[in-house]
Amino acid sequence: MKNSKGSLIRPVPLPDSISRPVVTPLSPSVVYASDTPDDLDAQYEGRTSGYTYAREGHPNADVLARRIDLLEGGTGGIVTSSGMSAVTAVMMGLLKAGDHVLGGDQLYGRSLRLMKQDLPRLGIATSLADPTDVAAMEAALRPETRMILVEVVSNPTLRVADIEGLASLCKARGILLAVDNTFTTPRAYRPFDAGADIVIHSVTKLLAGHSDVTLGYACAADPVLQKAIYDFAVTTGLTASPFDCWLAERGLATFNLRFDRAEANAVALADHLATLPGVKRVLYPMRADHPDQARAKALLGARGCNMVSFELEGGRKAANAFTRAADGLAFAPTLGDVGTTLSHPASSSHRALAPAEREALGMSEGFFRVSVGLEEEAPLLEVFTRAVAAARGAA
Repeated sequence: MKNSKGSLIRPVPLPDSISRPVVTPLSPSVVYASDTPDDLDAQYEGRTSGYTYAREGHPNADVLARRIDLLEGGTGGIVTSSGMSAVTAVMMGLLKAGDHVLGGDQLYGRSLRLMKQDLPRLGIATSLADPTDVAAMEAALRPETRMILVEVVSNPTLRVADIEGLASLCKARGILLAVDNTFTTPRAYRPFDAGADIVIHSVTKLLAGHSDVTLGYACAADPVLQKAIYDFAVTTGLTASPFDCWLAERGLATFNLRFDRAEANAVALADHLATLPGVKRVLYPMRADHPDQARAKALLGARGCNMVSFELEGGRKAANAFTRAADGLAFAPTLGDVGTTLSHPASSSHRALAPAEREALGMSEGFFRVSVGLEEEAPLLEVFTRAVAAARGAA
């Protein structure tokens, strides 16, 4: 900013300094000033770099996006206002009326709603198939199929998609493969390495890790596709908050440590739950009784992630008793927090599905998804022991 005499409203420039901050500064400014119209033209035309209006980009979003790019092996990703806004930017930025998109049949509840209700009314056809079965996915393709959307590990039944098989199928058919990597994160799996075209995250969850931000991320391997995603997000205002981006970047500093600790707790919890009377089944990808264990080991190696799902005997009555007795655990529809959280899909993420639809997907009234946190192992297991016993007594 140019110097001026007198008292003006706008602040004076920051003092010159030979040193620089160790922590990324928070930049809440909505607008950025240029010296001349020629300078502004140069920015918009890509001849120089800079910022104009925060809806189109700001420093904190760009710093966070570049950090996630490095983790995922991508380039030019964009941070958006939520995980679902990232999914929406991908879909609406790349699809048009007359296209068909095929989704995994156990996507996150709001992704399922987008597929079943919102895209069809805009002229985009959708259908669902089992992502663990490439033949079933191939059978569901149509001549107008433009994209397949799957999660590496499904929410909340923890089925493991055949990402490598789907990548080969998409390449052979000229179809885009979009992969939601929220559960697995690049600590466990990098979809671009397997041939995915697009990677999506709810940064809100494990990457940020403290339940205090709401953000998403989307990155396409092809810069032309990425520009289309960016243009839709900017046009429709799917803007990420600078403060949320700043917090999420801070969260990433401990991401590896948090992931490893939570994963170790998840292994212990899954094995412990399997021993408790009143628990009908336990789902964890690395367990021998998981239907996709072989694929999980092939894709993820030793990484089982921090999510555990299980089913209680006794239905909703047992579920209510369980959450009442689970002292110190948050019953809340989220995941990836430093503390363990409990989610009941029938009353939260998948409540929009009819009971018969939930049952067909394996989500009964006694079904819970656990996002395992960073607690000490022994007291964590004790809480579940007491809560399951209370549920059994109420059933």
